[in-house]
Amino acid sequence: MINFERFVLANGLKVIVHKDTSTPIVAVNILYNVGARDEDPERTGFAHLFEHLMFGGSKNIPLYDEPLQIAGGENNAFTNSDITNYYLTLPKQNIETAFWLESDRMAGLAFSKKSLDVQRNVVSEEFKQSYLNQPYGDVYLLLKPLAYKVHPYQWNTIGKVLSHIQTASMAEVKAFFKKFYCPNNAIMVVAGDVNTNEIKKLSEKWFGPIPKGRINNRKLSPEPVQTKARKKTVVRNVPSDAIYKAYHCTSRLDKEYYTVDLLSDILSNGKSSRFFQQLLMKKKLFSEINAYQSGDLDKGLFIISGKLSDGVEMEKAENAIINELEKIKKDLVKEVELKKVKNKIESTLIFSEISVLNKAMNLAFAELMGDAQMANTEIDRYNAVNPKMIQQQAIDIFKESNCSTLYYKAKK
Repeated sequence: MINFERFVLANGLKVIVHKDTSTPIVAVNILYNVGARDEDPERTGFAHLFEHLMFGGSKNIPLYDEPLQIAGGENNAFTNSDITNYYLTLPKQNIETAFWLESDRMAGLAFSKKSLDVQRNVVSEEFKQSYLNQPYGDVYLLLKPLAYKVHPYQWNTIGKVLSHIQTASMAEVKAFFKKFYCPNNAIMVVAGDVNTNEIKKLSEKWFGPIPKGRINNRKLSPEPVQTKARKKTVVRNVPSDAIYKAYHCTSRLDKEYYTVDLLSDILSNGKSSRFFQQLLMKKKLFSEINAYQSGDLDKGLFIISGKLSDGVEMEKAENAIINELEKIKKDLVKEVELKKVKNKIESTLIFSEISVLNKAMNLAFAELMGDAQMANTEIDRYNAVNPKMIQQQAIDIFKESNCSTLYYKAKK
C-alpha cells in the first residue's frame, strides 16, 4: 500500500507526496501529459525531441546536469505515445535543488540555436542507429502504420520520418513547448523522507509563479474497427525470418486490460508459457517468441513477435501461432495456470514498491489515468480475473480480420 497526500497549485500543477522514512533518497517525478499521439502528422517526433531538449539548459541554468551532480543526484527521462516523463533522485537534504532545476525548465527553456542543433543531431543519429541501421530496427515503423490508419498511434515515438525533426524550425519547437510543458499539463510526485507541508512550501515557492497554459482538449479520431486482415512482406539483411502479428485490443484504461495482460503472460511469460513450451521447445519452430499488449491510453495492440528457426517456412510458423490462439479461445485456462501468472505479476508489483522512484512513477501514471489510488488496487484487479474472462478476451481479440501481419524475411 502506497500512502500519499495530494494538493493542486493555483496554476493547475498537481502534486502528490509519498512519505517513505526508510531511505535518505528522495525521488521527484514530473509527468507531462504529452506524447507522440499529440503531434502534427506532418511534424512527428517532437515529444521525443523535447525529452532531449529539456536537458539543454533553461533561462537561469545553462547546464541541467551539473548542479544536480554536485548535489549528489541522478536523472533521466522517457517518452512514449502517451506521456513524457522526467525523473531524478537525490539526497533529501538537497531536495530544493530538484525544485529549482525542474521549475526553471518548466518556466522557460533557453531555446538556443546551438541546443536545438545539437539535440536534433542526437535524435537523428538515434533514428539512424536504432531504427534504420539495426537488424529488425524498422519493424514498428512498418507494423504500426499497417495496424493504424486513422489514430496517431500509426507513428513511432521517434517519428514517422527523419526529415520531420531535421527540418523542425525554432518557431515550431517553441510553439510545441508552450502548448504542452505548462503546470496544468503536469503531475509532480515527490517520494521519500519528506512531509507534505515542506513540499507545499517548496512547490509554491518554485512552481507557483509559473503561469498556467491553455487547456488542451484532445480530439483524436478513434481507430475504426478493423474488418479485414492486413499483410505486408519485406526483405531485409537480417539473420533470420521473423513474423509480427498485431491484433487490436484494449486500452490501459479499460477494465479488460488486466485480463489481456494475464492472457499475454499465459502465452509467453517464461519457460512454462504456452508459446515457449509448444512452439519453441516441442515443435522447434522459433528461436524466440513473445506476446504482449502495448498498454496505450487509447485502444492498443496485442503483439506477437517471433524469430523463426532455420529452415522453417513462414506459413507453418504462422499456422502454429494461430493454432495456439485457437486453443485458448476454445478451452478454458486451468485455474492453476492462471494462478501461476497472477503470482508472477503480484511479486513484480510488490517488488516495484521497494524503490521510491518506482513508487513515484506509479503514482504519477495512476493519477494521469484518473486517480493515484489506482496504484494500490492493481493486484486486486489482476486477482479478480477468471478463466472465462481470459477466454472471452481471446475470442474478441484473436480474429485474423482484426490482425495486421508483417512477414519480415531474411535476404537469401
